[in-house]
Amino acid sequence: MRALLCARPRELTLVERPAPLAAPGAPLVRIRRAGVCGTDLHIFEGSQPYFEYPRVIGHELAGEIAELAGPSRFRLGQQVSIIPYLFCGTCVACRRGKPNCCQRINVVGVHSDGGMADWLTVPEDNLVDAEGVGLDEAAMAEFLAIGAHAVRRGAIEPGQRVVISGAGPIGLATAIFARASGAQVTMLDKRADRLAFAAATVGVEHVVEANPGARDEMAKLTDGDFFDCAFDCTGSPAAMAAGFSLVAHGGAYVLVSIVLGDISFSDPEFHKRETTLLGSRNATRQDFDTVFASLRGGAIPSRALATHRASLDEAARLFPHWLDPANGVVKALIEV
Repeated sequence: MRALLCARPRELTLVERPAPLAAPGAPLVRIRRAGVCGTDLHIFEGSQPYFEYPRVIGHELAGEIAELAGPSRFRLGQQVSIIPYLFCGTCVACRRGKPNCCQRINVVGVHSDGGMADWLTVPEDNLVDAEGVGLDEAAMAEFLAIGAHAVRRGAIEPGQRVVISGAGPIGLATAIFARASGAQVTMLDKRADRLAFAAATVGVEHVVEANPGARDEMAKLTDGDFFDCAFDCTGSPAAMAAGFSLVAHGGAYVLVSIVLGDISFSDPEFHKRETTLLGSRNATRQDFDTVFASLRGGAIPSRALATHRASLDEAARLFPHWLDPANGVVKALIEV
């Protein structure tokens, strides 16, 4: 089979690999779509935590059941989306119903070979019925689920003021589900084009360019109270540190981004606000269910989010193009 291998930073090649075989409890999936995530781009750049080269990349995946090796709740030809977080089921996180932060988590395409390939096998527990939505939508479910999970972590309620730093795919997904929870959303980003996209496509109420006057502008938007919940989706240590000052007294801060290195903050400012600080990692089946209910209900502007596409044969050549913010990539999809 064909597989997109990142042998080392900036070296991405389409290679031939033996195709996997279906096993009891692990159907063979014919991959049809693969979304290009920020993680994939970081792998290509060489800045992704928890990663070792070489690796077949790809974890935003949709396809069809091609082969079964025993009894299954799935059927041949059924369209599925893949939850790429393989979990142990026995560690403290799994016992608490949080397999998204399993102690021994194995993320397909990060810790083990991924699905930018013709075929993939994963446990049945990592498959989601994707009938009733398009293949493009099914492949976008994973990054949307990360946004849904972040909003659930923040316990967003109707009428709350929310600020989301970073208008990339994860930030947009977080905005979609924050608005669905009834929040008033402000989005902060350095790029005016990304902010315009967020306003036009997702309907965020306020957009603010990240510049020296941004905090004063957000103070005016909130009558000096700032935000009941702030989300960081930037992947920038400086932006993550700055986000603490955007949280209202008694509010919460959800770090959706992950970066290499340490984040520091002012302890007196943190304590006087009694800030609730939360990490948000990956997503759970509950979040995927939320996403598919929204997709089937037509509540997600999925067609607008899919801004770029290519075949598997073209992908290695186009990765450097997709890295350039000037090219306006929100979500690139690889057709397999």
